[in-house]
Amino acid sequence: MSKVDEKLGFGQSTILGFQHVAVMYGGAVVVPILIGSAVGLTKEQLVFLISYDLLTCGIATLIQALGIGKLFGIKLPALMAISFVVVGPAISIGKLYGIQGIFGAVIVSGLIVTLLSQFATKLVKYFPPIVTGSVVLIIGVTLMPVAMANAAGGNGAADFGSGKNLGVAAFTFVAFLLLNHFGKGFMKNVAVLIALVAGTVFASFFGMVDPTVVKDAAWFTAVKPFHFGFPTFHLSAILTMTLIGIIIMVESTGVFFALGEVADRKVTGEDVKRGLRAEGIAAVFSGMFNSFNHSTFSQNVGLVLLTKVVSRYVVATGGVILIIIGLVPKIAAVTTMIPSAVLGGAMVPMFGMLLSAAIRMIMKDDLSKASNQLVIGVGVGVGLACAGAPEAFKNFSDTGKLLLESGPVMGAAATFLLNWWLNGPSDHAEIKEENVTLQNTQTAEHSA
Repeated sequence: MSKVDEKLGFGQSTILGFQHVAVMYGGAVVVPILIGSAVGLTKEQLVFLISYDLLTCGIATLIQALGIGKLFGIKLPALMAISFVVVGPAISIGKLYGIQGIFGAVIVSGLIVTLLSQFATKLVKYFPPIVTGSVVLIIGVTLMPVAMANAAGGNGAADFGSGKNLGVAAFTFVAFLLLNHFGKGFMKNVAVLIALVAGTVFASFFGMVDPTVVKDAAWFTAVKPFHFGFPTFHLSAILTMTLIGIIIMVESTGVFFALGEVADRKVTGEDVKRGLRAEGIAAVFSGMFNSFNHSTFSQNVGLVLLTKVVSRYVVATGGVILIIIGLVPKIAAVTTMIPSAVLGGAMVPMFGMLLSAAIRMIMKDDLSKASNQLVIGVGVGVGLACAGAPEAFKNFSDTGKLLLESGPVMGAAATFLLNWWLNGPSDHAEIKEENVTLQNTQTAEHSA
């Protein structure tokens, strides 16, 4: 029997499953906090958004690790969580169409990804590292102002920019750097989570932590689809989230190859299709149950490599743990106690790591080629220009504004079209149906 299909004892599986949850938890809960706060959710609503985030991450993980027949799931130790590349576009959609508009776009983008997965072997070659890396670079840069605004106390805060807020953010920032640099193994993997806890404890000495939400939160909640209202569907929002879904598809493909190498199992084109179908169907389910698009978390691949435990049932146990946690709002409420300044202090290095990952992705292509330099320079330039001056599009319709103001969307369109025109399809990124080698683009780090 392959080690991938090995079933460990209950105790060992539970401990190793908790470890996987701990590694992804910090990055996973930050995403709904950022999006929910930006679109005006109350702390009580934010508790439910985080709970549903964890619940859907668990279900997506079970689909991916255990599979559904021969249609869905890569059946490798792949833990699923919300991708950081969703944050910027989701905030843009939410500010215009509300949280229901985001969920509607997630549902439709999931359906489209499910359909596109059938053509994954042909689609990937049109998204080489210079395209995907450039888009991730734009996302990282455009998220930096969000991180700094939180470090200052959060937009609209009465004490925005105060020394107290900036001091707490700096403490969290330094705590993360020390943990990430000096920590080893598991400690290094959970540096974000520990830094958030340390920052929150430090902030409590300044009266910045309010435990009221935790006290009022329920211990258990029933699973309720469309908790925030029935989703709404807008073409611009759907196009935006579909582009992000395609970027996640390409990133996840790289992670699938990495997992196959770690688990000593050859990954075929059909495996990739099943894995991407799982991502698509998980997004449909996620949008219905009040959450966002998922991707395979690369840091958990690192944990598999570190522990040498490649059993997919261990990761599936982690998925069950996530589902249980998602049904306990009081646990999610603890997360909402984290002050904005603490989040900002952790987000600066996290988004910085996103930039680092983007550069590594871009460097996989030949940067000595003039055409590649043009693709990166013009594509990234278009994305940052649109994101930096959104008021330039104030006279456009809501649909036009959403698309044109989004740096990642415009950057993705520009780099894709330029690369298609100047370079054509990338042969080295093509996936063969039966014999696959680890030659695709590696995923961005979804969190530090």
